[in-house]
Amino acid sequence: MRNCVVMVLAGGQGARIFPLSRDRAKPAIPFGGKYRIIDFVLNNFVNSGFYQIYVLTQFKSQSLNKHIMQGWRMSTHLGHFVSLVPAQMRTGTAWYRGTADAIYQNMNLLDDNPHAEHVIVFGGDHIYKMEMNQFLDFHIEKNADLTVCVIPVDVKLANQFGVVEVDKDWRIIGFQEKPEKPKTIPGNDKLALASMGNYAFTKDMITRELLSGGKEERPEYDFGKHTIPQMIKRCNVFAYDFSKNTHRGMSENERGYWRDVGTLDSYWEANIDLVSVSPQFNLYNPQWPLLTNYPIYPPAKFVFNQKDDEKKRIGHAVDSLISSGCIISGGHVIRSILSPGVRVNSYSHIEESVVMEKVDIGRNCKIRKAIIDKEVTIPEGTTIGYNSEEDRKRFFVTPSGITVIPKKQSL
Repeated sequence: MRNCVVMVLAGGQGARIFPLSRDRAKPAIPFGGKYRIIDFVLNNFVNSGFYQIYVLTQFKSQSLNKHIMQGWRMSTHLGHFVSLVPAQMRTGTAWYRGTADAIYQNMNLLDDNPHAEHVIVFGGDHIYKMEMNQFLDFHIEKNADLTVCVIPVDVKLANQFGVVEVDKDWRIIGFQEKPEKPKTIPGNDKLALASMGNYAFTKDMITRELLSGGKEERPEYDFGKHTIPQMIKRCNVFAYDFSKNTHRGMSENERGYWRDVGTLDSYWEANIDLVSVSPQFNLYNPQWPLLTNYPIYPPAKFVFNQKDDEKKRIGHAVDSLISSGCIISGGHVIRSILSPGVRVNSYSHIEESVVMEKVDIGRNCKIRKAIIDKEVTIPEGTTIGYNSEEDRKRFFVTPSGITVIPKKQSL
């Protein structure tokens, strides 16, 4: 194991992805049928050989806590752990005021690891694969006080991110928060470098910076807005190009894949991408297994009604991910993702939808381009996704027309 402290920030409220975040923190939102969003960063660390991980929680954390406790039990007798760290108000009476303040309020974890030389701080709410040793090796080779993980994006889209300005050696010389005119990569005026919100610090440097900046009275204390701009002025700060990162079993199609699923539309798009014949994000790479909490369900089952004619009675799924415990009883599922325990009854048609755990879809339903949260019962004959104006009277509909039904909502 590397001589570093790993801290995953998982306390995000996820306001832009409401109502999926109504009852849970954003990292706890289901993704890809059987996973939670936080599983992907945890798998990145574990698959890279980092087995001591602190997960900092805050907002509506019960669902996340349960998932971590049940699905991420490590070999504690070998010193391995994924440890939940709730907000404890160690430095005052305020909750976390931002990413930097979250680490400042938990500096006791740095003291608990006296031999660590580096501190790795990652967000817990993005979908990607990353071999962490390459990132840490770059940080060490550059003798950096801080290394920011970045990804090249089209300059026209860069105003959605924090943008890093670098020189020809990829030393960071500036930082812009969602700029109207983003700085581009030297020699390429079509791309800008978006910060992924993932950092590596030397332990001594982050300790010094947080002790000096964390005590200031202000409503917000954030790495992107406060710590990084100050460190650029006086420290050795570099950018690590995520698009050059490789992992075991990676295809060239996966290079640079990173998705911020912070909105309902981006969340739906990232899920539906998974059902492609050759998706960019590969769930089936045995060299990079994706661990999660495995609920106890029987195998998926496909049923037809023998009383109906051949064309009507077949239950099937095409270009879809069907989790364990699902029963497709004479219904049709196309380009959709079904989480464990979903039931689709006779003559129902489900298309381009994300259906979460224990949803029961009645007979003769038509559902298209929808996100249905857990434990919703869809009455017989319901139509969703075919008339946006009618859907808006009952449900939440995104600007692009995705219909969202919250957890346990009565229809």
